[in-house]
Amino acid sequence: MDIKNFSAVEIVEKIKKREMSAVEVTKYFLDRIERFDAKIAAFLYVFKNNALKDAEVIDKKIKNNSPVGILAGLPVAIKDNICIKGKKTSCGSKILKDYVSPYDATVIEKLKKEDAVFIGKTNMDEFAMGSSTENSAYFVTKNPWDTRRIPGGSSGGSAASVSSGMVPVSLGSDTGGSIRQPAALCGVSGLKPTYGRVSRYGLVAFASSLDQIGPFARDSGDIALILQSIAGFDRRDSTSVDVGVDNYLNEIKKDIKGIKIGLPKEYFIEGLDSEIEKSVRDSVKIFKKLGAEIRDVSLSHTKYAVSVYYIVAPSEASANLARYDGVKYGYRSDSENLIEMYEKTRSAGFGSEVKRRIMLGTYALSSGYYDAYYLKAQKVRALIKEDFDCAFREVDVILTPTTPSAAFNIGEKTADPLQMYLSDIFTISCNLAGICGVSIPCGFSSKMLPFGLQILGRPFDEKTVLKMAYNFQKNTDFHKEIPNEFI
Repeated sequence: MDIKNFSAVEIVEKIKKREMSAVEVTKYFLDRIERFDAKIAAFLYVFKNNALKDAEVIDKKIKNNSPVGILAGLPVAIKDNICIKGKKTSCGSKILKDYVSPYDATVIEKLKKEDAVFIGKTNMDEFAMGSSTENSAYFVTKNPWDTRRIPGGSSGGSAASVSSGMVPVSLGSDTGGSIRQPAALCGVSGLKPTYGRVSRYGLVAFASSLDQIGPFARDSGDIALILQSIAGFDRRDSTSVDVGVDNYLNEIKKDIKGIKIGLPKEYFIEGLDSEIEKSVRDSVKIFKKLGAEIRDVSLSHTKYAVSVYYIVAPSEASANLARYDGVKYGYRSDSENLIEMYEKTRSAGFGSEVKRRIMLGTYALSSGYYDAYYLKAQKVRALIKEDFDCAFREVDVILTPTTPSAAFNIGEKTADPLQMYLSDIFTISCNLAGICGVSIPCGFSSKMLPFGLQILGRPFDEKTVLKMAYNFQKNTDFHKEIPNEFI
């Protein structure tokens, strides 16, 4: 029985029906990690013994006819900026190399309650700052479709672990596209929920007004299953919003007749790979056949999104990362005095991209420059949100490419930060506006590199976004493709 070919929904169903045991499923995926992770380098830590013990507990519950959660026995990989009690949380950084979390993030508590099995922590760009997972302090994760190429970032390990079939689902975080961009480049599905939909308690902060936790999976049904488990209000997160959680698994199966789709001209621009544009336009035709209506919309402030993001996000990062000074926890440099200890600790503990963003943010917030940079960026951010508000009065969802190109070669853009930042040109606006968005596979290049289709929805309307994805995936097979090396 080749378990990797089953969806997460099917795996849970088979475990509950005793057609497979949780231990059998866990061993299967641990074996795939052992066989393939040397090629991909998706995992920072693998919890072999803990995972097998947790699986045994779930099997005993099922044997005794005790109630089990909706994720009973499902192996899940977790991005290494989400805290699991008693496990290392390094954020891909040397400064937190030996930090062990004393508590569980809310999403971890929720997954435990639903009887998920935590299989390991995945590699990431340091403190989620990057678009390629080349900024990890430990190693570079590779793209399963071509190991000479990047998997995207910052959640590259989470995307690559699902793409290579080493795990059925994983969690990542998305600050400017860090779930959707690697999902597109690795040929899997990835959702950034609405800001406030999923608790950020226990997510190590990068940019607090932008960060959001979300799932990776092969298909939208599995995304719905994980979102069902982790969504909801949390009083410990002051940005969590108290709105009801839909029954996503039921809602996504409804048809999409009459749904109005917006196509923004600002996303079909010079520099967009022609093969990606063709795949996206072909995808629009599929939606049209399914009864959706297509309309042109304008998001006129899109051109400012990258500039706004790289003022707002580094400004928030410079404040959030001030706590890593070697005093309370994490790496500490040997020094003669306190000031020297601060300087040496931060200099040795942080990588070059993190330092770059701290300096950018500190400058933007400094006296005399705050109004010219940070305040102005926040005003333009409000205009970007207004664009979406206006568009969503006319349409139900917005379709765009997820990325301007397929995965690029490792090392290709590391010397040019601006080119690297432009990798997220189509995903950043979603975070600035606080709306939800999913990336799903929609085609392949002539070199067999996957492309992603981005579906953006109104705040807290994940059910419509996932319904669009589900109907598309019912009529296409792109999401079923697995790189030859990992079949």
